[in-house]
This record gives sequence, structure tokens and C-alpha cells, in this order.
Amino acid sequence: MTLVFDLPDPLTLPIQFSDRRFPVGRIFCVGRNYAAHAAEMGNEVDREAPFYFTKSAANAVQTGAEVPFPQGTEDFHHEVELFVALGQSVGSSDEDPLDAVSGYGCALDMTRRDLQIRERKKQRPWDLGKDLENGSVLGKITACKDWVGPGGQSIWLDVNGQRRQAGNLDDMVWSIAELLRHLSGFYYLRAGDIIMTGTPAGVGAVNPGDVITGGVTGLSDVKLTLMP
Repeated sequence: MTLVFDLPDPLTLPIQFSDRRFPVGRIFCVGRNYAAHAAEMGNEVDREAPFYFTKSAANAVQTGAEVPFPQGTEDFHHEVELFVALGQSVGSSDEDPLDAVSGYGCALDMTRRDLQIRERKKQRPWDLGKDLENGSVLGKITACKDWVGPGGQSIWLDVNGQRRQAGNLDDMVWSIAELLRHLSGFYYLRAGDIIMTGTPAGVGAVNPGDVITGGVTGLSDVKLTLMP
């Protein structure tokens, strides 16, 4: 078979203490999984069930990227998140969904907030606000055996060395197991899938030239530079 043209190679992520790399398949994001962040955005947490949106793996970059400020926005926001990397499919309802987790990492969910809010007010999808080029920044993966978590670890984000976000993974409304169990009722979750688990309070705008660094205790930091 001869292709008309070649597509870029899929994104792969380094794995801590390993020479292997993790190929990224799909990216699922959990909305409003920290009550304080939901409140600062003028929303309430839906405690009956979590909700999700997706971001394209083709628009994701790995930590350390230096990227241009995005087009079409005057209010570009940072969000730091814990992500879950699946190494196999999520099993049946009588199995532990955490058995499918290969490892964890720290991510940035960059958001054109003005476009997200505009579309939300019109009851339209959030794609313009959320699924943008370089809009997901994924850090190095730490295998489950090499991290004692999640549970009680701090999550934080700095812009140009100044603390903007600070929270705790215990503040998540929905646990990792609950999210995997629920989401697997709508998708056949499989190896290569990434689940970004929501952001704590303190989100805010960034500008060209800013350096954004996020972290979770015990995991590798994630870093993004917006070119001036």
C-alpha cells in the first residue's frame, strides 16, 4: 500500500528508570474533579457522575516543549493535572480497574478560556477552547511500582517561578478507580490511553515568554515555555 502522504509519528513519552517509551493513543480529560476549581469557574461539581471531554493526541507535546502562543485567544490559561497511563485494557466490572494502569505522570491542560466560556454559554462543544495545538503537555511517566500514589500527594504549578496552583490529590471528587470504572462504561479503554484527572484551584492567564512548570510529589515535573 502506498500512502498519498505521511503523517507525523505518534507521540511517545519517556518512562522513568527505563529505556522504553510509552505510545500515546487517546486522551480523555475529567471536568470539574476538584470542587474549589469548579467554584472559581462559577460551577458546581456534579456528584452523581463525572463528565469528560477529549483532546487529540496529535495536538499533544511532551514536557520541555517550546511553543508559540496560540492563535485566536486573549485569555490563555494554565491547568496542572495528574494523568493516568493505561498499559492494558480495563477489565470487567468484577476486576480492579487499577490493574490496567501502567503508570502516572504530570500534565498541563492548556486552555483558551475565552473560547471555552463563549462556546459553553452557547451550549456548544468546547473543542476550540480545549483541543488546540500544543494544548496537552505530558510529562515523563513513572511506573506504578516506583510511586506510592495517588493519595495525599501535593499538586502544584508555577509561572516564572511564582506559585499559582497548589492542591492535594486527595481533593479529587472522583478517585482513579471510580473514573476508570465509569469511563469504561462508555469507551473500551485500552493500552495507550491517557486520562487527565482534573485541576485544582488557581488557574489563570499566561503570556508569551512565560515558563510554566507543574509537579506532583514523587513524579517528574512537566514544563512548557511559551515563546515570546
